[in-house]
Amino acid sequence: MSLLSQSQQLIVAALLALLLVMTRGHHFADINVLPSASWAVFLLAGFYLASKLWFPAFLGLAVVLDLMSVYIGGASNFCVSPAYGFMLPAYGSLWLAGRWFQSKYQFNWTALFTLAMTLVTVTAVAGLFSGGGFYWFSGRYVDPTMAEYLTRFVQSYPGNLSKLSFYIAAAAVIHISFRFANLSQRSNQLR
Repeated sequence: MSLLSQSQQLIVAALLALLLVMTRGHHFADINVLPSASWAVFLLAGFYLASKLWFPAFLGLAVVLDLMSVYIGGASNFCVSPAYGFMLPAYGSLWLAGRWFQSKYQFNWTALFTLAMTLVTVTAVAGLFSGGGFYWFSGRYVDPTMAEYLTRFVQSYPGNLSKLSFYIAAAAVIHISFRFANLSQRSNQLR
């Protein structure tokens, strides 16, 4: 069950797609001050969009943006490697975390704790898939070791968590604002 009507879901999907286009590396928009919103887009899509078909749609958009960046935009192809396929379970874990949180969601203070724990957990899971997949299977690291990987994971985790949290916090503020506006509108109609 979705929190939004079909038309509201389409608006959210369009906004999430725009955010993905604007922040995914050096693609169409050269906004270097914004961190990549890719992880947040997949989590938010899982939370707000009812149809499972949105997952492959956003996954396809991310792949197209990456390929266009490399083959048309001249960006480095460093990340396009045999490990690129690990983006599927990384983004899938984010999508499923959004789905899971939506199934537990209630508009109250405890939702913030549940959301925080969801973010802490899914950042680790998505990081294991994306960073771990790249480290072990990209062929970019000679003689990979578990000790080096764990060091890299520990170093990247805070940045990954802060980027994801930044966008989710912004989305939460928007969500809460719309919720209060909707409650205010309903109370005015009852008068």
